[in-house]
Amino acid sequence: MKTKKLLWLLFFLPVAAHAQDTTRLSLLFIGDIMQHDSQIASAYDPQTKTYDYTSCFQFIAPTLRAADLTIGNLEVTLAGPPYKGYPQFSAPDSLASTLRDVGMDVLVTANNHCVDQGKKGLERTIALLDTLGIQHTGTFSDSASRNRTYPLIIEKKGFRLSLLNYTYGTNGIPVPKPNIVNQLDTVQIKQDLLKAKAQHTDAIIVFMHWGVEYQNLPHNNQKKMAEFCFAHGAKLVIGSHPHVLQPIEWRKEQDQLLAYSLGNFVSGQRDRYKNGGALLNVTLKKIRGEDSTSQVSIDSTSYALDWIYRTTDASKDYYIMPIPQFEGDTLFVKNSAARLQLNEFARDSRALFSKHNVEVRENTTLSRESMSYKIQLSKMMVLDSVSLVPPLNFYGAKMEKDLRGVDRIVVGDFFDSELAKQAFLDIQKTVDKYARIILYFEHKRISD
Repeated sequence: MKTKKLLWLLFFLPVAAHAQDTTRLSLLFIGDIMQHDSQIASAYDPQTKTYDYTSCFQFIAPTLRAADLTIGNLEVTLAGPPYKGYPQFSAPDSLASTLRDVGMDVLVTANNHCVDQGKKGLERTIALLDTLGIQHTGTFSDSASRNRTYPLIIEKKGFRLSLLNYTYGTNGIPVPKPNIVNQLDTVQIKQDLLKAKAQHTDAIIVFMHWGVEYQNLPHNNQKKMAEFCFAHGAKLVIGSHPHVLQPIEWRKEQDQLLAYSLGNFVSGQRDRYKNGGALLNVTLKKIRGEDSTSQVSIDSTSYALDWIYRTTDASKDYYIMPIPQFEGDTLFVKNSAARLQLNEFARDSRALFSKHNVEVRENTTLSRESMSYKIQLSKMMVLDSVSLVPPLNFYGAKMEKDLRGVDRIVVGDFFDSELAKQAFLDIQKTVDKYARIILYFEHKRISD
């Protein structure tokens, strides 16, 4: 009997040891973060005279927070007031603080708009990100700070990563001295990649601001630069700048990942192909050997689409909408033209990726489970009398404060939009023709 137990333990010990020595790190890369004049205006609260971006990111925040590390391209300066959009961006500080709060960990800052507001804009952006505790790279106050902090080392869950960032240019605006902006110089990039190798990190990531704007396929120069980076040690090359989606390639045999462009994460651009982007999820796997060495490889990849919704009411609010959750929605995206735009972006993006992506497929596991619905009555009725009225008695009624703090009667708690619609039509027909559907996200009321 003892022999059998010993054999059983010996059989399972190698499996347990192997599982214990394997760790994973999830990375999420997002597209361009922009602030046009219309976005700045929609974020302004005239009562408090502040800028609030909470609602803009509320639907996408759970996805950003779910990743171990979320990395994106900050294509604005944080130069302080007056706030301006295109062509020389200066976004409110609250954009950066909200990005931090919703799960943004690292921002790259070398892009064609990084010196839009001159020396003050570049240096203030760096200082504010430092104050907020957001890691960043690509632009530097001077050569000493670049030498000290570049390539940027990111540490998370036992992984150490080297991050590099470059831009093709700065829109013809000279980089003010002594500031440094990393640009696409192959001699310099080769030296930086050698330095990254000497850091002995688990993987080297290069974030490139490159390509031709609004072109869905990469330019030959992008392809050549990507191969150059891979040849000198990069494992992941992520692109930005075109403001539209371009293909993603997972080269499994070479253990390399290439994303030419992830489009716009948030932007005021409303034209076809420009009003959305992709969130690229990459999981790295580390296996530690008995000799204390480790091997890191790309374990899995997938993408999810996001679309930028601008409401048609007076406030003209912006929301980043995860397409898997809002595709087919008619309760929040009420405007039929907007729904057509959402569907068009999803269709265009899937057509591009299905034809040109290599081993990178859409993540369809995101669901609408985080969304729910209630029906709000227009009449200021007494709750006790309302609760006895069919069909309100069937669905259940209670008092709840609306977004302005006013007590209102709400009915039901539906997690299925079709059931909510059926109940809504029933209540409109029999009780209150001015009743309306209220949307909740993660149990938090977000509409009135």
